[in-house]
Amino acid sequence: MTRRRLTVADLAALKGKRQLTMLRIFTIDEAAAAEAAGIDLASAPPELVTHPRYREVAPSLFTLTGRSHQQAGSADDHLRWAGEMLEAGADCIYCSGSLDRVEHLAKEFVPVVGHIGLVPSKVTWTGGYRAVGKTADEALRLFEESVALENAGAIAAEIEVVPPEVATEISRRLKRLSLWSMGSGAGCDAQYLFAMDILGDPTNQELSGIAHLPRHAKVYRDFAAEHARLQRERIAAFSEFRADVESGAFPEPQHLVPIKPDELARFRAALPPA
Repeated sequence: MTRRRLTVADLAALKGKRQLTMLRIFTIDEAAAAEAAGIDLASAPPELVTHPRYREVAPSLFTLTGRSHQQAGSADDHLRWAGEMLEAGADCIYCSGSLDRVEHLAKEFVPVVGHIGLVPSKVTWTGGYRAVGKTADEALRLFEESVALENAGAIAAEIEVVPPEVATEISRRLKRLSLWSMGSGAGCDAQYLFAMDILGDPTNQELSGIAHLPRHAKVYRDFAAEHARLQRERIAAFSEFRADVESGAFPEPQHLVPIKPDELARFRAALPPA
């Protein structure tokens, strides 16, 4: 039976009931694999969401897409862009901007997902790439940010690299806002990892901008070794092709288009002397 895609109403109803699974994906193959594996939520770049085959291979993935608030332009620009993404197949829009921006989108029924804790586009304000919420004052600010996002109309928020006890206490006190944990423990509403980290795939690091395996990630497969093996096979195949060309072993008759002898004779007779 075909699995039904979650809705915003489902996320609110499931709050505190069970942990959802979420992946950051970058390719059609990853989207298809997430669908087949029964993953609930996905975060995908706009170019993947708008790929003509995305919803063909991932019909039931509740999908987040977005751009940083620095790239989004004015509030109305952001709203127009969000509408285009929802029309293309996204289910919700990431917004790391101000509460005013979140509210502007939410008032027009755009499902908005905020971000608290370690927010890459705001790390200069929190002291760089570090855990956030390790002091009582920081933890209280995270709680206040979460409540403010909920009150502004956000449906969810990523909570990144926050002590699990803090994230759990925050999640318990939110009425509707679904908290999606990246390195913030199991007391939230979803567990979120990058597909490339699960696959041990450093060849895709340029897609994420992350040059090392985060502490909160877990590697389930060694795609790095598989990529290395494939590269060795690629080099070997190319080398064999070059050797065949140099020796005259390629091309062989089966690789070529034949011509009847009489047609070839007529052609040659019509040619000027070489």
